[in-house]
Amino acid sequence: MELKFLKKEKSFKKTNLFFNTNLYWQLAVCGAFILSVASCFFGYYLFINTNNESISQSPIYDYKRNEVVNKEKIDTILDYFSARKQKSNQILYSPSPVVDPSL
Repeated sequence: MELKFLKKEKSFKKTNLFFNTNLYWQLAVCGAFILSVASCFFGYYLFINTNNESISQSPIYDYKRNEVVNKEKIDTILDYFSARKQKSNQILYSPSPVVDPSL
């Protein structure tokens, strides 16, 4: 009769070396789905807020208050561009000095 009370294990390897990839893929897919649904709701919320804004708050459509200022600004800008046009015409149509290549 043989006594077997001190049994030694020869192999200490893990039976399952890898983690459960199926669980992580499911979490990634669910996270992506939740993120896409949340971004759709956020985009819809922004669309509704911008759609409900009043156009009269914009400074582009405020004609009565800035009519004189806008006319003055436009006149000064037109004067500036007409002066630039005259300078450009003088430069284009003036005879350019010919450089003597022998010097």
